[in-house]
Amino acid sequence: MKGVVESIYRHPVKGLTPEPLNSVRLEAGAYFPHDRDYAVEVGPSGFDPENPKPISKQRFTVLARFPQLARVKTRLDDATGRFHLGDASGFGIETDLATPEGRAAIERFLQAFLGEDAPGQLRVLESPPGYRFMDHPKGYISVMNLASVRAVAQAIGQPVDPLRFRANVYVDGLRPWAEDEWVAGSRVTLGETELSVFKPIVRCVATHVNLDTGERDIDMVGQLREHFGRDTLGTYFSIERGGLLKVGDAIEG
Repeated sequence: MKGVVESIYRHPVKGLTPEPLNSVRLEAGAYFPHDRDYAVEVGPSGFDPENPKPISKQRFTVLARFPQLARVKTRLDDATGRFHLGDASGFGIETDLATPEGRAAIERFLQAFLGEDAPGQLRVLESPPGYRFMDHPKGYISVMNLASVRAVAQAIGQPVDPLRFRANVYVDGLRPWAEDEWVAGSRVTLGETELSVFKPIVRCVATHVNLDTGERDIDMVGQLREHFGRDTLGTYFSIERGGLLKVGDAIEG
């Protein structure tokens, strides 16, 4: 099957705004660069940076737990390292994720935004070497077939923003559900890079959230089960061969 890379996204802080990229350099055996580097703990979460192990995403400020977070828009400036957060009322801060003072400012902002909905103390965590705050520890990079998203939208009779699914790479030009032919261990090439299929992505209530309003307006998991007899959409891969991946690159696999 053949298609094209339509868009590329990273999520510097787990649960917060996806950021579009024109290109990204992937490295074999590594995670998608600067994706889920940080997470905001609703503590205490039990996460140990000296012995990092996957823990429930419900321990963090994620859309599955706090849908209203969709109304907080964030942006990381690579050139300066500055991280901006702003809410729908126009209130915002700009700070540095890499410093204790900057992380404390982010914690105060989100604590004020979430209020009593966040019962524990918020704390920004940085991923230790070789670890990322992924929903699955082997979810090194995620790919979404836009034709499948359109099939869902047609079945439920309303538009579906593909960014609800928080993938890294969105591809087009394939058949709907063509990704079901990608079996574990098979290879897919995207531009210069080669990926190995790990598994389909099981969806959760985070996909129910409208990214503009911060409200749960589509029972996405229920709709997938009702119309397609599944609760998966999108695919996790590992990176077998690195290289530069660009919007417009071909996908074959």
